[in-house]
Amino acid sequence: MNEALTHSLWLATALMLVLEGIMPFAAPDAFKKLLLQIASMSDRHIRVSGLITMLFGLILLYWIN
Repeated sequence: MNEALTHSLWLATALMLVLEGIMPFAAPDAFKKLLLQIASMSDRHIRVSGLITMLFGLILLYWIN
C-alpha cells in the first residue's frame, strides 16, 4: 500500500472511533438501552441493518469522491 492510502485508512479509522464514542460518552443510559434493544433483535434484522448501513456508507463514499 502506498503512503497516502495508509494515511487515509488511519484517518478513517480514527474518525470512526471518534463517532462511535460520541453516544456512550454523551448519553450512557441511552446507549445501554440501545445495546439491550439490539441484543433482543433477530440475527436477520441485525444483518439487514448492517447491510443498509454499509450500502449507505458506500454510496456516501462514491458521492464524496
